[in-house]
Amino acid sequence: MGELNVKKLTKNEDKAGYIEQLLTDIEALEYMLENDMFTKDPVKIGAEQEFCLTDAEWNPSDKAEVILKEINDPHFTSELTRYNLEINLDPLVLNGNCFSELHGKLNTLLNLAKEKAQNHDNKVLLTGILPTVDTPYLELDYMTPLKRYKVLNEAINDIRKDEIELHIKGVDEVNLHHNSILYEGCNTSFQTHLQIDPKDFADTYNWAQAIAGPILSICANSPLLMGQELWEETRIALFTQSVDTRASTFILNEKESRVSFGNDWIEGSVSDFYKDAVIRFRSLLTTDFEKDSMLLLKEGVTPSLKALTLHNGTIYKWNRLCYGVNDNVPHLRIENRYLPSGPTTDDEIANMMLWVGVMMGRPKKFQEIHTKMDFKDAKGNFFNAARYGMAAQFHWDEKLINSHELLMSEFLPMAYRGLYSMGVTPKDAEHYLSIIENRIRSQNGSRWTTKAYRKLKKSFRAPDALRILVATMYDRQERHYTVDAWQLPRGDEYLIPKESLKVKDRMNTKTISAMENDSAELVLKMMLWKNIHHAPILDSNLDLCGILTWTDVENDLQDEKQLKKSISSLMKTELVTVGPETLLSEAKELMVANHINSLPVVNGKKLIGIITSNDF
Repeated sequence: MGELNVKKLTKNEDKAGYIEQLLTDIEALEYMLENDMFTKDPVKIGAEQEFCLTDAEWNPSDKAEVILKEINDPHFTSELTRYNLEINLDPLVLNGNCFSELHGKLNTLLNLAKEKAQNHDNKVLLTGILPTVDTPYLELDYMTPLKRYKVLNEAINDIRKDEIELHIKGVDEVNLHHNSILYEGCNTSFQTHLQIDPKDFADTYNWAQAIAGPILSICANSPLLMGQELWEETRIALFTQSVDTRASTFILNEKESRVSFGNDWIEGSVSDFYKDAVIRFRSLLTTDFEKDSMLLLKEGVTPSLKALTLHNGTIYKWNRLCYGVNDNVPHLRIENRYLPSGPTTDDEIANMMLWVGVMMGRPKKFQEIHTKMDFKDAKGNFFNAARYGMAAQFHWDEKLINSHELLMSEFLPMAYRGLYSMGVTPKDAEHYLSIIENRIRSQNGSRWTTKAYRKLKKSFRAPDALRILVATMYDRQERHYTVDAWQLPRGDEYLIPKESLKVKDRMNTKTISAMENDSAELVLKMMLWKNIHHAPILDSNLDLCGILTWTDVENDLQDEKQLKKSISSLMKTELVTVGPETLLSEAKELMVANHINSLPVVNGKKLIGIITSNDF
C-alpha cells in the first residue's frame, strides 16, 4: 500500500466517490488492454529489500524514523514497525550482468543504511523474522506513526469486530490474541518483480503459482517466532493471520484471507483478475482523487489507476499482480512476495535469479499448466514448502518427488535455459545459481537457524540464546558468507551485559500453576512430585490471586483437615510481583527486602512467568 494520504472508507459520500473512481479505473484498464498500450519489451526486473534494525543488545530498535531521515535517499521508505525499513531498487533490463549490477546497488544502499544506523548504535539485519521480536515490540508504541498504518489497522479491526487471532503449530506452538496488525511487522521479505506480457497473463501467472512451492523450499529462512520453532517459513502462516479480516464469528463476511495463495487457476484477462479481487474483498481505504482515469487517457496521460491500486495494495497474494507506469507507458509485473529477507544479499540475489530463470525457462510441455496440474497440488506444494522447507515432497509432473531431486534435475537446468534465453551472461548465471546448488547440497537459512538455536539452548536460557543467535547471523552476513557455508555459533558471539538483564531474561515461563478452588491435597502432591517450591494460584478469570510457598505448607501434608480444603485456604494473597521489563537487580532487591524467594511475573493481572532466587 504505497499511497500515504489515506482514510477509512466509512462515509457514504466517500464510498460513492471511491466506487466511481474504482469502476472508472477498471474501464481505463480495459481500454489500455484493448488498445495494446502496455509495454512488453525489454523485459525488466526489480526488487524491494525489507530489513530489520536492532539495538546494541540485538533487540528490535525504535529508531527507524530517525535513521530514515538521516539516510535521506528516495530509494528508502518506512515500514509498519519502528524497527523495519525498505529499499526500493531501480528496475533493470533482464539481460547481461543485470543481477550482479542489482546486487552491487543493493549492497551500496545497505551500506548507507548501516552507516546511519551505526550513529545510533543500531545494526542492519537481513532475516525473514527477527528472532528477538517479542510481545513488547508488538504494541502500538512500535507502529510507525504514519497515517496509512493507523488507518489500515483501524479498518481491519472494524471489520473483524474482535481481536486478531494467531495460532501457528509446528514443532512448537503459538496461540495468541492481539489488538493490532503489528504481527505483520515481524515479516521482512525480499520482494522480486518480473515484468510480464498482458496477452499471456493467465498462463504466466499460473506458472508462477505452480513453481512457488519448490522455489520456496530452498529459500526458507524464518523458522522461529518468539523463541518457538514453527514452520520452516513461518512468515507464510504469520502474515496470513496477522491481517486477516475474518473473525471466526463473521466467517461468511469474506471467505478468503486477504493474504492467500488463491483458490484456483486464473482464467481470463488482467481486468478479469482485478474484477475478481473487487468482488471477493471489500475496499478498506480511500484517498483524494484529482481526475478520473478515462479523462486522463483522453488527454494523453497514462493514469496511475489510483483507486484500483489502493484496493490491490490491501490484498496480499503471494504472487501479486501489479500495475505501474514508467515514462507515461503502463506495464504489468508479478511481484513475488514469498521470498524472505536474507540470510545474505548473495543468497537473496541467487533466490531472485532462480525464480526469474524458472519463470522465463518454462518448457513447452508446461504451457497451459492449468490443464496439466491440479491446482490443489500446486497449493499443497506451496504450504508443504512453508512447513517443511527442504524436507518437503512435491507433486510434480504426475510424480511425487523430493525437493532436492526436483530442484537439481529440473528447476536448475530450467533456470539456466531461461536466463540464457534472455541474454544473461554465463558468468552471472553460474555464480548465483551455484549458490543455490551448494545450498541444495547442504542447508538453507531455516535449517541453519534451527540447528544454531537448538545448540545455543543447551547452554543458555532462551532470551540469551536468541540474542547470541542474532549476533551470529549479523557476523556471518557482514563476512558475506552464503548460508550453505555458515558454521554454528560458538556461544561467545555476544556477551550478555549483566547490568542490563531484565526479569524476562531469567524468568521461568513453564511454571505449574493451580486454580484457587483446586484440591489442596492435589496441589501439594503436584509440588512434591515435581519438586516445586512456589506455585502461583489463579482465580476463575485466570488472573493471579495468590501464591503457594512450599516452606509455608509442607507441614500441611500431614494434616487431613487441611488437605480436604481448597487451595485458597492455604495460599498467600498479599503478593509482591514484577513485570517482565523490571531490571533483574531490582527484582533481587525486592526479594531481599520482603524476605521472599520468588516473584510472580505479571502483565496486568495475568501471570506470564515466575522468577525465584535460583534463577539468579
